[in-house]
Amino acid sequence: MGNAVKLLISLSCVLLLTEVASAGEIKVSAGVSLKKVINELSESFTKKNPGVKFVLKYGASGPLAKQIENVAPVDIFIPANLKWMNYLKNMNLLDTSSIGTFTYNSLVFAGPANKMISSMQDLVRLKKIVIGRPESAASGDYALVALKNSGVYEQLDNQLILAKDSRDCLMYAEGGKVDGAFVYRTDALQAKRSKILFSIPQELYPRVIYPMALTLTGTKNKDAIAFFKYLHSSYAKAVLNKYGFALK
Repeated sequence: MGNAVKLLISLSCVLLLTEVASAGEIKVSAGVSLKKVINELSESFTKKNPGVKFVLKYGASGPLAKQIENVAPVDIFIPANLKWMNYLKNMNLLDTSSIGTFTYNSLVFAGPANKMISSMQDLVRLKKIVIGRPESAASGDYALVALKNSGVYEQLDNQLILAKDSRDCLMYAEGGKVDGAFVYRTDALQAKRSKILFSIPQELYPRVIYPMALTLTGTKNKDAIAFFKYLHSSYAKAVLNKYGFALK
């Protein structure tokens, strides 16, 4: 048997093994604030579909979108704002017919219980405030808009500290490293050593929307399509409600 034929057979075997390894695998990239929700829903789905395996990736919406742009294998994308969904849509990397809303959230200011803070105007009295990086973290983008619209941003003098995402901001607050943090309400509800000091007035920033869509890769994965439908189910809505997300 010639070397060329042997090489062709070897490559065929590798491709076959790759297909077998990826069969029944669903790859989801979602905003880190959805971690508990997606973990629970993926576990529930697996119990009903034993042959399915999940590859779950959580993080700030911007980096997740950039990974998909750079051809990372992802079937379902659920960012924490419309900005990064539109970014991939404009690059023709999504099944536009599948784009819809998964859930909603809101922004709050959390910190130590002894902090006498109850409004945006009170923030100027604090020394250290943490927000997510606006250029990559949706929570930071929302926070920056709220700060500017409230007129407080111009009064802050080097008080802002930038963190990776909302969960990272909460860790700063929980560790007592800052006077307070702009975080999603659902993250703040899980806090143990800090509390919600006040909710950010909705008129100051766009509503926090979690859109979701199948990628072009996802449209070719029957298991991903099935899980995508499962994310619209009444059970999924119940799980979202349990973790404090809004349904409308």
